[in-house]
Amino acid sequence: MDSQSVNPQDVFRSHLPVGTSLIVIFVPSRDRNSQPIEQEYWVDEVLTTLGRLFRGATAYPRGQGIWRDDERGGTLVTEEPVIVFSYVSEADLTTNALSILYRPLSRMGREAYQGEIGVVIDGTYYGITEYVEE
Repeated sequence: MDSQSVNPQDVFRSHLPVGTSLIVIFVPSRDRNSQPIEQEYWVDEVLTTLGRLFRGATAYPRGQGIWRDDERGGTLVTEEPVIVFSYVSEADLTTNALSILYRPLSRMGREAYQGEIGVVIDGTYYGITEYVEE
């Protein structure tokens, strides 16, 4: 960028809320027993929830991952997670919104037999391990 102060919102003629916080959710491909899960269903659930709450979301194609299941003796589980992200305005990142987001993530953890559902908000990782019955 040049030496003058630049306001991208002005340059892009953007009048919508500026998304200042980044939420990232890892949608797994396998359960704790390394069995495939209905990943596309869960990707759609996460995209739909983020879209309703925060105006939109994007899913990256499958990546490669591995996680250590300490509750199962340190067993390593390889998988191909889909990474879903959303930029969120500060005004929309509320306790109520995160509580609504927690519901499908908790259901995914429970129904897809996960040890943990990974969520990153502004660079801080939150591993959801308690899955509440609805």
